[in-house]
Amino acid sequence: LHWVCALVPLQSCQCLAWKPHPVVSRGAESQHVVAGYSDGTIRVFSVSRTEMELKMHPHAVAVTAIAYSTDGEMILSGAKDGLVAVSSSHTGMTIRVLTDHKGSPITVLQCTRKQYRDFGVEGGELWLATSSDRRVSIWASNWVKDTCELLDWLSFPAPAGPEDLGTLPPSLAAFCPWEPGTLVYVGFGMQKEALFYSLHKKQVVERVPLPYFATALSLSPAARFMAVGFSERLLRLLPCPSGAPQDYAGHDDAVHCCSFAPSGRRLLTASYSAVLLWELTRG
Repeated sequence: LHWVCALVPLQSCQCLAWKPHPVVSRGAESQHVVAGYSDGTIRVFSVSRTEMELKMHPHAVAVTAIAYSTDGEMILSGAKDGLVAVSSSHTGMTIRVLTDHKGSPITVLQCTRKQYRDFGVEGGELWLATSSDRRVSIWASNWVKDTCELLDWLSFPAPAGPEDLGTLPPSLAAFCPWEPGTLVYVGFGMQKEALFYSLHKKQVVERVPLPYFATALSLSPAARFMAVGFSERLLRLLPCPSGAPQDYAGHDDAVHCCSFAPSGRRLLTASYSAVLLWELTRG
């Protein structure tokens, strides 16, 4: 996205998210992307016209995580100070600011569709926020009715570490596509592992050992596979719930990003100076 960088020459782009496709055009490529910047601003760009369509300023410090709601109507943004803002993707107006994670940078924001009957609360969407202090909040929201209800609050233990959380492995969480009502968490903790937490049972239901503390996480939307990156330049592909892990050492530095394509057949990973595209084959 060279044209995005050229339009904002004095600011650093910290995070990006593609706008979801409408259900009627499933399979079509989304034409809008939202970006969060180091000055606390958010910009919406049109891919087809290669121009900025909307700018908003919901944060006073750098935006560290960003996501669209599942219908694309709202933009959720998290900042270095731990505040989460909910803004309209049409007007740019901030309609809600959540302070529950205040004081710790937001590392992940993710939305998923749900039915309110799943957890006995109103709302058509479930979303989570993760912060550097190993806390994860899960919310049920109905943006049309302007309701947002805290569903669960997780805090994962860890041994004593440095006061600067930025020197520790990141806290990362994601909804599990193949296990509804379950999320996966990795981060600095008592053990090097990935934790599967059930929102229904309110407990960790599975622990997957890892060779190191994870620095990147992605779950395949099409198959029971989990990709985990490490600062040791290693990428691990894990069949779930159990299976022989596959390790790949193609990176020249810490793997800080990995993301499955919607088809689940490709995986994008990034380190300091390399972006790799992996083709996943059956068997």
